[in-house]
Amino acid sequence: MKPSYGENVTTATDGHVAIVTIDRPPTNFVSVDLVRDLAEALEAADAADQVRAIVLQAEGKAFCAGADLARSDDRVAIGMEGVSALYQQAARLFAIETPIVAAVQGAAVGAGLGLAVCCDFRIAAPEARFAANFVKLGFHPGFALTHTLPRLIGEQRAHLMFLTGRRIKADEALAWGLVDQLVAAEDLRGAALALAREIAENAPLAVAATRKTSRAGLLEAARAQMAHEHEQQTILRATEDFAEGVRAVNERRAGNFTGR
Repeated sequence: MKPSYGENVTTATDGHVAIVTIDRPPTNFVSVDLVRDLAEALEAADAADQVRAIVLQAEGKAFCAGADLARSDDRVAIGMEGVSALYQQAARLFAIETPIVAAVQGAAVGAGLGLAVCCDFRIAAPEARFAANFVKLGFHPGFALTHTLPRLIGEQRAHLMFLTGRRIKADEALAWGLVDQLVAAEDLRGAALALAREIAENAPLAVAATRKTSRAGLLEAARAQMAHEHEQQTILRATEDFAEGVRAVNERRAGNFTGR
């Protein structure tokens, strides 16, 4: 494994654990380049014989605050066959075969929530917040969240998150099963590493086979769902409500939506 991938991701190893760090602080906004760099780092860890588990962590205040809608190059870009370049790269994350433990220190919002949820486990600090805030933007959920989030926390709770855009605090996320463990911020990375080590100490072939069974069909479902999500996002992006939603979020106010 290389020590860095692009300008957005760094890596290290601790025994049989690869530590992959998103390094675009303070908010670690999602972009096509960031997800591509992350996919390359995770694929390298996946291919390394000595790596049996991965910790995914982030520098800065947020784990990943979603897309920076104030910058056009961070918006969802349409790529080949009508599927966004961002989602093409995101599909690579779902193809990783090594278990991933996410250390969530702050906000995981929008695509950042999607990134956290595509991992096997989430260890969070009390400061962590989780939101599928797409409707506040006049937008449709993405990053396969309409498949992965109900699968994780149940249809009703996912429906609540999708239709309200509400930020879920860490203790509530723990109660819902969105988070697997809640620890103090200063202990977060150590706790994530401890869980990854606990996984890595087991028979690697058995772990791989069990995970493959547990996640059977996830990659195909995520690809199909992202294609549908992208279609809906393309339609909604042309509306007045989406333009107003982006303005409202950037101006930190409620949107004045008209249904047009």
